[in-house]
Amino acid sequence: MNYEKIKNEIKEFVEERDWEQFHTPKNLSMALSVEASELLEIFQWKKEDEYKNATEKEKEMAKDEIADIFYYLVRISEKLNINIEEAFFNKMKKNKEKYPKESVKGKAIKN
Repeated sequence: MNYEKIKNEIKEFVEERDWEQFHTPKNLSMALSVEASELLEIFQWKKEDEYKNATEKEKEMAKDEIADIFYYLVRISEKLNINIEEAFFNKMKKNKEKYPKESVKGKAIKN
């Protein structure tokens, strides 16, 4: 993944539309929530294994929503000067400490 290329594409997109003024962390977080809900809606009311047989239309819809979610994550991270890669690996370290494999392997529980 070329993260710099992605950030530049988003920056150009936003600048061409004069949307910077609307892209506050609050607004971006709200938009992210909407997009995550739209992803959820694709699978709402499906039985547990039905996602394995998703139609091409459903997969395309999911891809679009995942891209929208990613867009807003990038925008929020840029606004707050957060390095997504660094944040990800720091959080994974915390997750490994919180959920040691010896205690949670094969279990769908939270500590």
